[in-house]
Amino acid sequence: MSQSRGRSRWGALGLAGGIAVAAPVFALALPDLAALSKLERGRWQLSDPHGGRARSICLGDPAALLQLEHGGASCDRDVLANEAGSATVQYTCPGRGFGHSSIRVETPRLARIDTQGLADGRPFAYRVEARRVGAC
Repeated sequence: MSQSRGRSRWGALGLAGGIAVAAPVFALALPDLAALSKLERGRWQLSDPHGGRARSICLGDPAALLQLEHGGASCDRDVLANEAGSATVQYTCPGRGFGHSSIRVETPRLARIDTQGLADGRPFAYRVEARRVGAC
């Protein structure tokens, strides 16, 4: 076998291996959700509409609002509804739990989120009003 044929065979195997490793990443990608595309990036305040404690996040990717309890975790997501003003996603985070979240976008700076699931063995269920309050 010539040296160039050996290199091209290894190159093809490397490419196939790279695609096999990358395939799960593409499977995790969340398709464009019409409602989320309307939201502005920046600092958002998440508050309980019944007067509970508020928290603040710097929102770069609006899809983060659908996975509040599992932020930053690599999760498999299934889109259950994708409408112009709302979206619902169900997700599973191996070893961390799962969730079901719905978002209703009122304006580019205001959204309402219902979320529930299990995070690190603890159940959660709550509603949040998300409001853009400025730049990050």
